[in-house]
Amino acid sequence: MSDHAPLPLTLQGKVIVQFGGTGLLGPALIDALVAAGATVVIASRNRASLKDIVAGHAAAGHTVHPEEVDQHSEPSLHALRDRILAQHGRIDGVVYNSASRPMKSFADDLAAWKQSMDDNATGFIATIRAFGDAMAKQGSGSIVNISSMYGVVGMNPWLYEGTSMGAPPDYFFHKGGMINVTRYLAAYYGKSNVRVNVVSPGGIYNPAKPQAPAFLEKYEKMTMLGRMAEARELGGPVVFLLSDAGRYVTGTNLLVDGGYTAR
Repeated sequence: MSDHAPLPLTLQGKVIVQFGGTGLLGPALIDALVAAGATVVIASRNRASLKDIVAGHAAAGHTVHPEEVDQHSEPSLHALRDRILAQHGRIDGVVYNSASRPMKSFADDLAAWKQSMDDNATGFIATIRAFGDAMAKQGSGSIVNISSMYGVVGMNPWLYEGTSMGAPPDYFFHKGGMINVTRYLAAYYGKSNVRVNVVSPGGIYNPAKPQAPAFLEKYEKMTMLGRMAEARELGGPVVFLLSDAGRYVTGTNLLVDGGYTAR
């Protein structure tokens, strides 16, 4: 007789480590993790940059745990992992939202490309290996990588005409690579009951510093819903993939793009 009891869409009792807590998307993801009941550890290159986020949650009666880490350094990553295990006893999930944007255009000096490789490729795999191995050892866990719809489609120069905005090539390289290496990682860790998925957002509206009107008008026409995403709309998909409700989902790229790539 099968068990038809629904699996819980909650993170209550789970310890989730998020890499990349600032910027447009980071705080919204932290809010979603806290609201879902997780014990949240935020790891950043600069612990001081998390001060306002930590204070805001403290004022609301929530505790988030800020940690500093150098993702270029495996010893630093291992020390962070071991501190979290010593304090919380386990690691149930990782949200990889960390990113660096040293490259601004296709014509940039190759030094910017090399820096981007170090930050966004080497730092990524070092982090996932350190924490994925820890979850594999305990026999469970979920990793959610944050990519972009630009990992599955090419650049549309028309969107940027009449603006100072652009789309550097390293971004497409890393986001496309993240999607496929997520499939590799899902296969690698599957035998240890560790799931690995990727969420690929479309464009996210920035209310504090709105995108150029010319870009917004064109971009909105490209989506089925006729608008950009709100940062908070990414939290639900991430929580689902971390929760037991998503426990049979692995190796998947979940596009959250308002239908942009489905046209």
